[in-house]
Amino acid sequence: MPEVVTRTGLSRASVYALMSKGRFPKSIKLSERAVGWRESDVAAWIESRQQAA
Repeated sequence: MPEVVTRTGLSRASVYALMSKGRFPKSIKLSERAVGWRESDVAAWIESRQQAA
């Protein structure tokens, strides 16, 4: 999560809010208490936001 927040400039709450609306890549469960995101999914999301701006 810290790297996702740093790379996107979003807060943790914003990441989860966008995920719930289907506007951010889904997280992947890594363990019972940990999730992560594919780097390629986050990079593609950032790229799509840059193109939309």
